[in-house]
Amino acid sequence: MRGMALAATPVPAVLQVETRQDPAQKEMQERMGREANKKRQQDIREETDKLFQLATELKAAVDKTNENLLSLDVVRKAEEVEKLAKKVKEKMKESVGPPAKQELPTPVPPFPH
Repeated sequence: MRGMALAATPVPAVLQVETRQDPAQKEMQERMGREANKKRQQDIREETDKLFQLATELKAAVDKTNENLLSLDVVRKAEEVEKLAKKVKEKMKESVGPPAKQELPTPVPPFPH
């Protein structure tokens, strides 16, 4: 057994996975991905508006305090801003499907001397 070479065993056809999709199914998946991305983008806009509102409220609350007084409401508001900011950040990472192709700007040639 020591000097015996192992022969490569072919993978049975049953275990090979068919990766092709019919065009209608592929189109439906792409459309669902686009819709999911639109929904995610709308959610990000709404949550960003809410984040801006909370940050504005936090600033107003902080402006009413002094160096000797920081209310519990201000701390809670800051925690709420932090949680929402993290939620928005995570949603921004949740793209569905391949990234959209964007046109790159045409490079400007250097000025001849």
